[in-house]
Amino acid sequence: MIGRASFLLVSFVALTACDQPAVPDSGAGVGFGSYNAYQAHREQELISGGQGASVTSSLDAQAVSVQPPSVGTSTDQLIADAEAAIAPSVENSVGISSENDFDAVSDERSIEQDAARVAANRSQYQVVEPTAVPARPSGATTTLVAFALSSQNNVGQAIYKRLIPGAVTRQARNCAKYPSPDLAQEAFLAAGGPERNGKGLDADGDGFACRWDPAPFRLAATARNN
Repeated sequence: MIGRASFLLVSFVALTACDQPAVPDSGAGVGFGSYNAYQAHREQELISGGQGASVTSSLDAQAVSVQPPSVGTSTDQLIADAEAAIAPSVENSVGISSENDFDAVSDERSIEQDAARVAANRSQYQVVEPTAVPARPSGATTTLVAFALSSQNNVGQAIYKRLIPGAVTRQARNCAKYPSPDLAQEAFLAAGGPERNGKGLDADGDGFACRWDPAPFRLAATARNN
């Protein structure tokens, strides 16, 4: 038993004494001293093959030098250094106006030129003067409204005498000549209606031509008064 334990101990010591293969440094790149050297070599190959860009980026790892802040550096100084490093890479986007930036505008034109531009814009302004409110029309529409409000009977309620044979047939034929009952009522009133029915538009004697209805005008007047 003791001999077997001794054999195992000797075997373990022999294995630990063997050299272990070294783990390659992944940061060194493949066949180069550093990754930066590999990147530069690869970029040069791409440029030679017409695939790379001849202008390096402002944020190229080889051009950016990151230095740790020195002991005692204030926060304000660190912010100022960061803004100074970022400022050159920030550009105004296309389409964003710089009219509110005095420095940008002063580089483009002088104060006199800017004043002339403002004056030219003002000269194109058009001021529309207020006009008087148009007078209410006193034509046929007003006549329709006045007649509708002055009448009290409903459609079909006869209050005028119509003793003409065939008046219903004549009304149907004559009403077909007007695009709407309103136009027919206007013509009816203009020809002496509602007392007279010279155009044959009111066969039942209610005073309304071609079934014209005064109810909408009455409802509108009631709603306005309420």
